[in-house]
Amino acid sequence: VIPIAKPVTFYPYGSYRRRIRVINTSSNHAEAGLEDDFHYFTVSLAHDGSVLTDITATAIRWPWDTCASANVPLRNLIGMSISSRCLAAGEVSSPALQCTHMFDLAGLAIAHVGRSFAPGYQRQYDIEIPYGMDKNKTVTCNRDGKTVLSWDLADRECVSPPPYSQAPWRGGFLKWADSNLDADDAEAAIVLRRACDIGMGRGMDLDAIERAEDLSGLMSGVCFTMQPEQIVIARRQPDTIRNFDDDPDALLAEGPSPQI
Repeated sequence: VIPIAKPVTFYPYGSYRRRIRVINTSSNHAEAGLEDDFHYFTVSLAHDGSVLTDITATAIRWPWDTCASANVPLRNLIGMSISSRCLAAGEVSSPALQCTHMFDLAGLAIAHVGRSFAPGYQRQYDIEIPYGMDKNKTVTCNRDGKTVLSWDLADRECVSPPPYSQAPWRGGFLKWADSNLDADDAEAAIVLRRACDIGMGRGMDLDAIERAEDLSGLMSGVCFTMQPEQIVIARRQPDTIRNFDDDPDALLAEGPSPQI
């Protein structure tokens, strides 16, 4: 019997990539998508110009079998005031009780309609994090096709340029960006900072971790799946890691589609 080769699910080379796209499909509705090596979520929201009137999320590709159920607590955002700040959702519901990526995407979608209700208005982020946790590297954030941030990292922290190199890298960067930068600059910095952490997973054999509970010492309580009720039952969904390094435009192939 010829053994069946195990699919390659980790890539110790190239770059981790993440794409986020938000589109106003009408004056009171928006669609958003986030895809990277490890995740693919979409969010749909409705608003009346002042408050969020509905929000739903779909998990297309996700790492733990419990993650998709985080679409339920996401609906706690219904009724919140529309804001152009992407962290505003965290003042309504605790991020630790949510799927990090689904919740981040919802915050970005809310901020998107906070900037403009115009139908067809869209924004896209493209992030690249070169492989290697301990290597010096340059990470980039493109917005709508233009590079808006380029950071030099060493020892897993930003060393240039200021003011990002002077910000608290751990335990406060997101709040620092929200408090010290204008909303657009803060949003880009928050998007890139989040990706710097998630991108460290590139090259790891994450499929070898079958139970979320095995990560309890590192990640207990940080998100929906890592809460006590879920962490004891959550199991790895194998073969859900993708490599977009050779074809970044394959990201978000299932939508939301860009407006022409």
